[in-house]
Amino acid sequence: MSLLALLPRLDPPLDPSGDEARGLLRRELADPKYYDANLLERVSNWLDRLISDSINGASGSPPVTAAIAVLVAVLLAVAVMLIVSRARRTARGDGTATPALTDEVITADELRARAEAALAAGDASSALVDAFRAMAVRQVERHRIEEVPQATAHELARVLAAEFPAHAVAVHHGADLFDLTLYGERAAHREQAVELLQLDDLLTGRAVRR
Repeated sequence: MSLLALLPRLDPPLDPSGDEARGLLRRELADPKYYDANLLERVSNWLDRLISDSINGASGSPPVTAAIAVLVAVLLAVAVMLIVSRARRTARGDGTATPALTDEVITADELRARAEAALAAGDASSALVDAFRAMAVRQVERHRIEEVPQATAHELARVLAAEFPAHAVAVHHGADLFDLTLYGERAAHREQAVELLQLDDLLTGRAVRR
């Protein structure tokens, strides 16, 4: 659909309303064909078609109408991309609503080994994330806490803190680091990853590795 079809056929300069543009966006995104692909890909494809149709349709229109049609299409594209970008940042930042453990079938020892390998490779962020998961999965394997697949990092921390009150502060701090690293897009420091690996040792009753 070209935006030219939405513009009143008047010779003076036009000012399409925001409601009109939003209505177009809602109608287009409600089309069933959009349920067949990834959301971002759907939006991108629609914006490509919208701008292309507007430019093609504007070729035979008065200059003012053509310019406004293209301008509205571009502004609408920018607005949609800003909304999508903000939504993605919000989703990443809201770690409290995201499960800390994935559906991956993996043992605590395997997670621990992966964390140590990442640390040795200089990837402290991946090491920290896997170290926290290893710590939680290990206590599930040892039947110290129950397995809760959809539990967030802080929900796991509360259960672990109740089971290991002497390490409650460290456990909650570990959950904070996990969320900041995985969802807050903050790079972890080597010392922070080592801290969680050592916490895993403490909760397991092993000698802390240096």
